Amino acid sequence: MYEEITAQAANTTREIIEVAKLKKGQILVVGCSTSEICGSKIGTNSNLDVAKAAFKGIYEEACKAGVYVATQCCEHLNRAIIVERQAVPFSDIVNVVPMPKAGGSLSTTAYETFEDPVAVEEIKADAGIDIGGTLIGMHLKKVAVPVRLTNNRIGEAYVSAARTRAKFIGGERAHYDDELK
Repeated sequence: MYEEITAQAANTTREIIEVAKLKKGQILVVGCSTSEICGSKIGTNSNLDVAKAAFKGIYEEACKAGVYVATQCCEHLNRAIIVERQAVPFSDIVNVVPMPKAGGSLSTTAYETFEDPVAVEEIKADAGIDIGGTLIGMHLKKVAVPVRLTNNRIGEAYVSAARTRAKFIGGERAHYDDELK
């Protein structure tokens, strides 16, 4: 079971990195309900082993691409973000350490895995993965564009995703340049 979760998480992460054309140093925010992965209602069945399996797949693929992972905590920590200090050098750090039922199992795993983890209240990520309806939109740059993934399930949880792009400015003459993100 855990190997399958790791593989699904890796496939999903690889796909969003490719579709969003993430570059080295950019940030991928991940919200995750391990309860939903297990087939339970969000917030009812936090599972550290499931989080470790999912995080392994996410983190390995992000590291291969040179992309930072930022994990969104649950509402008990006001959706704070756990991320490597190096990814957010000018952000205000908050004093909190996530736990499985106060922050979430994925953020707990991230905090225990990162080399120099910090918590911040907000972030403006370049793309995101939402595993099980955790609502990561508040942590994405403007303008967020939905991405329809083919790898859209991890365990029993539905996965939605988004990438971001630069705002359109200039009225009717404005056009989209795929290189501008």
